[in-house]
Formats: sequence, C-alpha cells, structure tokens
Amino acid sequence: MVYLEDVKEKLKRKNKILFSRDSLCLQNLLIELRKQDRKVIVLWALECAENISKELTKKYPNDSRFENAMNLSKEWAHGKIKMPLAKKAILQAHAVAKEISNPVDIALCHALGQGCSAVHVETHAIGLPMYELTAIVLENGIENCEEKIEEKINEYIKSLKHCSEKLETENLNWASFLMKKQPKNKEQLLYEKNFQNN
Repeated sequence: MVYLEDVKEKLKRKNKILFSRDSLCLQNLLIELRKQDRKVIVLWALECAENISKELTKKYPNDSRFENAMNLSKEWAHGKIKMPLAKKAILQAHAVAKEISNPVDIALCHALGQGCSAVHVETHAIGLPMYELTAIVLENGIENCEEKIEEKINEYIKSLKHCSEKLETENLNWASFLMKKQPKNKEQLLYEKNFQNN
C-alpha cells in the first residue's frame, strides 16, 4: 500500500485527480508507453477509451456525447476528418463532467476525454489511467482499491502489448500526421526533459 500514500494525501486535500506521472504505481506503464510508436499509443488509448465510453453510455443512455467523442476521435485517427470536429466532440464529453454530480462518473468523463485526445499528442494517453484509477479509488474507497488498481494497471500493460502486436499484423489506415516518423515519442521526450530539470 506504500505506493498509495500519495493518493491518500491527494484524497485528503480533495484533489480531483489522485494520480500523476509521478505516481509509483504508474511507473511500469509509463516505461512501456515510452517504448511505443505513436500509433500504438493512439490505438491503445482509443481502445481503453472505448470501454469507458460504453460504461458511461450504459449509465447515461440518453447522452450521445460519449459515443460521439469516440467515433469522431477514431475518424480523426484514421484521417477521415480533421481535428476541429473531433476536438469539439472531445470537449463536449469533458463538459458532461460539469453537468453531473457523481465523482466516479466525473473522473470517467475526463478519462474518456484524455484517451481520445491522445490522437493529438500521445502525452494525453497517460491521462486516461490517471482519471480512471481515480474513479476506482472513489468507487471502492482507499482501503479497498489496491487490488483493483493493480489489476487495472496490469490490464493496461497487457492491452498496450496487444496493440503493439495488432499494429504489426493488421493493415490499419492512419491519418497522415500519425504516419510521420518521430525520433522519440513525446512521452519519452517529456521524461528526459523532467529528468534533466531534476
């Protein structure tokens, strides 16, 4: 439970988000994310976001904003639409959080938005686990969440590896901006920058 001490502190301070890039429990996931091609990260983030979208749609069946954000983000990633349409839909999914009172669902709205935003910059991808894990703590309580958090993080890592394999075996269409080769992914560059500043 040592790695949850910072989560406990954030909970006491009534922080809206209980995890960060510095959270000990996220370090293995971040290591894996830093190794990946941008398209793998986008694929992973969208697959994770889709699960959240389905969960929120079950809870709020009359609200199409979750599904709309997912569909337009996928179209954006595949080069079928431009960023402004997807961005508007993503912001509308985030906006649901201001209209509801359930803190678990509020965190999930933001997790969905962060996952969809990974199409723009891969550093948004880690925002999905930060918010989804926050939802798990809020739903289960700090004393009863450790096992569920560990399971979810293992699921993220397994899913990331699956997406890496999927990218190699399936012929997926991508937007031209996602096809550009980068020397390093942005998550790795951010890590190096933060490491140099400390």
